[in-house]
Amino acid sequence: MRRPTLAVLGAVVALLPCAVQAAAPKVVVSIKPIHSLVASVMHGVGTPDLLVRGGASPHSYTLKPSDAKALSAADLVVWVGPDLEGFLGKPLSANAAKARVLTLMEVKGLTRLDAREGGAWEAHDHGGHDHKGHDHKGDEHHDDEEVNAHIWLDPDNARVIVTATAEALAARDPADAETYRSNAERTIQALDALDAELKATLAPVKEKPFVVFHDAYQYFETRYDLSAVGSITVNPDRRPSAKRLSAIRAKIAGLDAACVFAEPQFEPALVNTVVEGTRAKTGVLDPEGADLAEGEALYPTLLRNLAASLRGCLGA
Repeated sequence: MRRPTLAVLGAVVALLPCAVQAAAPKVVVSIKPIHSLVASVMHGVGTPDLLVRGGASPHSYTLKPSDAKALSAADLVVWVGPDLEGFLGKPLSANAAKARVLTLMEVKGLTRLDAREGGAWEAHDHGGHDHKGHDHKGDEHHDDEEVNAHIWLDPDNARVIVTATAEALAARDPADAETYRSNAERTIQALDALDAELKATLAPVKEKPFVVFHDAYQYFETRYDLSAVGSITVNPDRRPSAKRLSAIRAKIAGLDAACVFAEPQFEPALVNTVVEGTRAKTGVLDPEGADLAEGEALYPTLLRNLAASLRGCLGA
């Protein structure tokens, strides 16, 4: 009778390492570019969940029941902040009470730029700064002014995001802390190489003026010293007025803008309207990876696609 008992005990003991091994933390990320960076930090440990999938826009996204369920089970939620993912503010309080929330707009060391005024923005003066806005590197809050929330389009900010994510994960999951930090170092090295590549790609078109669909690219423009002169709309979910479209068309003609860029999520007919009667060409820029598969490879692909689209249209 003892032998079967010992065999059973041996089998149970053999399974103990699997039974006691801690599960990977449940991580929920708001948008695809940030999800890509977080997935790179979690490589080999687990896979984060993504809320805004496919070509959906965080500007107009509606939370699904499956999203609420993921939030309620989350150990960590990573988002940019209420200026970008307005749909997520209340659900974080209602559904993610047990989770740590990493709000990237509040991370120390991040570069933040002021939102620019109007669709056909001018070189307005805020105490000696030009149209590219203020650089709020390391500031905590900016309640007195509106800040551009598309922070991920600067690889310098991506480095900060990667480091902050690794530390948040290490605090939540100390057993895998070294893996997260090692993955962060690997990811930052890849970002360094990507940054140098993009500088070389975009150097020949730095002086070419262009117009974007909405003001999503300020961090990319500032990083690579590009010459955007206006946007068709301030709010991508609201059709611009006839007056604004007229002002943009006049600016395109007056500055001899080389290109006007649409976005895959929004109405391309507006771009055709503003280039009518001008010499500007048209192209497409995608700030969030609408047509890209989610995952680690998305972020570098996204930035390479932006550079290729700008170089292709402006260099033509």
